[in-house]
Amino acid sequence: MSQIIEHIVLFKVKDNVDSDKIEAMANDLKNLGTIDQALYLSAGPIQRLISPLGFTHVLHSRYKSKEDLNAYVAHPVHLRAVEEWMPIWEDVMAFDYIADIVPGSLTPPPGSVGKITLLKVKENLSDEAKMEIMDVVKEKSAGADQITVGLGETFSPVNAKGFSIASVAYLKVLGETETLQDLVKEKVGDYVDGTIVVEFVVPLSS
Repeated sequence: MSQIIEHIVLFKVKDNVDSDKIEAMANDLKNLGTIDQALYLSAGPIQRLISPLGFTHVLHSRYKSKEDLNAYVAHPVHLRAVEEWMPIWEDVMAFDYIADIVPGSLTPPPGSVGKITLLKVKENLSDEAKMEIMDVVKEKSAGADQITVGLGETFSPVNAKGFSIASVAYLKVLGETETLQDLVKEKVGDYVDGTIVVEFVVPLSS
């Protein structure tokens, strides 16, 4: 296995939802990691967000292939969770991409910080320009314990809202790549129409 599928889902929970129900939802999302096809799965509240879209929770998981991701999506445990919790979600977006396998373990250390960056590029942007953007993201995230970057694919039925480039990095502390969005704006800002940055902590029980 030289490549993996990165699967990112962002959720916005409605404002009037009881905190106990939100906690139950988060625990249920974590339990999706018991589905055989998931190589790794972490889910929980967003600790830090740069986005006007107001997302509150994130799920990140990894798979050997597109077929394994499809099997996960169609699994009864996943379908039951979506049906049960969709009524409390105000908004959902998903993003998938193929990435070169990260060195070491596919499972980041519990307590580490996940940082997801999603970029919406301008229409009709050349492949060369997209590669330049990905190089900038990799450059700024070089100190991360793990980093993958990729172009979005339409593996999931949930809309990616026009975002087409993503990176997932795992760090030791929150804000370790604080200036990534500033570097993107400085070096390739003319190519980018929107940015979402999410930081979350890998649960100690993950």
